[in-house]
Amino acid sequence: MFVLENLIRKNIKGLKPYASARDEFSGEADVYLDANENPFPNGKNRYPDPHQRSLRDKLAQLKGVDPGMVFTGNGSDEVIDLLMRMFCNPGVDNIITLPPTYGMYGVSAAINDVEIREVPLTKSFQPDTAAILSIADEKSKLLFICSPNNPTANLVNREIIIELVNHFEGLVIVDEAYIDFCPEATVISLLKAYPNLFIMQTLSKAWGLAGVRIGIGIGQPELIQVLDNIKPPYNISVLNAATALEALSDSASMKRKVGILLEERVWLITALQALQSVEKIYDSNANFILVKIKAADQVYRKLIEQKIVVRNRSSVILCEQCLRITVGVPEENRKLIQALQKLGA
Repeated sequence: MFVLENLIRKNIKGLKPYASARDEFSGEADVYLDANENPFPNGKNRYPDPHQRSLRDKLAQLKGVDPGMVFTGNGSDEVIDLLMRMFCNPGVDNIITLPPTYGMYGVSAAINDVEIREVPLTKSFQPDTAAILSIADEKSKLLFICSPNNPTANLVNREIIIELVNHFEGLVIVDEAYIDFCPEATVISLLKAYPNLFIMQTLSKAWGLAGVRIGIGIGQPELIQVLDNIKPPYNISVLNAATALEALSDSASMKRKVGILLEERVWLITALQALQSVEKIYDSNANFILVKIKAADQVYRKLIEQKIVVRNRSSVILCEQCLRITVGVPEENRKLIQALQKLGA
């Protein structure tokens, strides 16, 4: 049985969180003299709500969960870092990652002096459950599963996630950064049955707010409360929260743009398949495509010479001779194909 208290670091359980002026008073007043702010109004002179209540309420509504189950961070990277600090004792505990996958799991672990245990995905880019469970021990606190996975773009089988949640004794984190391109595949519904499941999402991809840095954590209220205790008091700025709320109020626009990108993904795959140098295009459930291509390093450099930048993943395990190509607007996708055709690809 998963018991949150048993996994949290002792110093975190005993932590007395910082109480900001906006924690002590969150209502409306005529005169604010409590936070040592500059009193001259400019729309940005007051500290933001440390708990981003309006933003979390809107996200909870969109995700179909209780507001107490939603955490907002300065990008998903802050959420990852806070989870490390919350659960992993430096120099003692370990996390498990499944390469090829998002690199910040390992970077954050290294920064926090946490051992990284890697279990490569299978050739079909699915987690090797037997290998994962065999390498896990009582010090394995976090297991990161990226679905759709970056850089492979595929979904992790739901049955595999359920098996791992049932048998891994730490916290299973499913990173759904690209889930808005296949929303029916989210595992949010599993949260009711599995207290050791935590889900990350973001506004950087489908919502077009990469520059705003809003990461989302969805989990049990008790876990969210601890994250709130250890985060910086004002981790989301007034400007970023307002920008996010404005975008979230127009989900129709987001869905329309996602629809265009999904149509362009089909076009781009078809066009790439016609190139002789393309050896394989992997299935995609995201806004990018992993392409195995002859002389990938050379093609990457030649594209840069034409001022077109893709991501070279050739040095990544299971991605040899592969380029990761983000689906752009129609004009960008056609420029890419024209450039590849000129290269004789």
